[in-house]
Amino acid sequence: MPVVSIRHLTLYRYRSPVAFGEHRVMYRPLESFDQRVLSARLEVGPEPSLLSHVHEVTGAAVAVVRFDARADRLRFESEVILDHTPRPAFDLESEHSTLGAERFAYGPDEAADLALSIARRHPDAGEVEAWARQFVRPRGHTPLSAVLSDMTHAIREGFAYALRLDGPPQTPTLTLARRTGTCRDFAVLMVEAARSLGLAARFTSGYVYSGSQKAGRTGGGHSHAWARIYLPDCGWIDFDPTNGIVGNQDLVRVAEVIHPRAALPLHGSWSGRASDFLGMDVDVDISVTAATQPAAVLRVAHGQ
Repeated sequence: MPVVSIRHLTLYRYRSPVAFGEHRVMYRPLESFDQRVLSARLEVGPEPSLLSHVHEVTGAAVAVVRFDARADRLRFESEVILDHTPRPAFDLESEHSTLGAERFAYGPDEAADLALSIARRHPDAGEVEAWARQFVRPRGHTPLSAVLSDMTHAIREGFAYALRLDGPPQTPTLTLARRTGTCRDFAVLMVEAARSLGLAARFTSGYVYSGSQKAGRTGGGHSHAWARIYLPDCGWIDFDPTNGIVGNQDLVRVAEVIHPRAALPLHGSWSGRASDFLGMDVDVDISVTAATQPAAVLRVAHGQ
């Protein structure tokens, strides 16, 4: 199983010292049976007046930082080492996990808990569902594993990745029309496509790495984004349409949310003249060590 080391540095630069409001930092990976944090460290400069950790409503681990000093630089540096365990995606899939002409229906107990993850967030004229339906056989039933795997690879092969550092995700209809986008655009498209079929889906944010020096991954940087979709018996499964990954191979989860705005890795406020802001630098280094191989290092610049 890989041991993954993640260094995530964000630096804000200002022309003259400014004051800082509260900042919230979401860099620490989620704890689960397939990813276990071995050590974590967060350094902040200038020295904060308060640094505390909370679990937000989504379950994500968030550092709350407050300041009483002014400065011309604001720096957040996170270093995390975790045990990451790739696992089969569909080894527990049952014969009942299929999709036909009707929307998928979960059992009553699961449906109640999954309702918010099933509800659509981007109304359209039917374009997204029509696109999603092409992965379902016209007759009989199609295994959910086949529908979602085919959808993942269709985005990977049929859409062009384009770096865009700022702004919210595109709407799914815009991504369909343009056939291009960032990892967050592709994640939102897949989430909404799954929801249009009646499936529970969440926008997932975190990191992507390469388990070997030969395997490159697209979308690394400030954060990566993909979808998690709930299958009966199998539970929540990762689907990364940017890289064509089905399952948790090379994916480290930090947040799983209903809406992407809840997965911002870092947000806060500052006060000063607008002209004081000079820019932001982001640098992420990921190194991977496995018992059967030497360390493989992936260095990525910013961007989703």
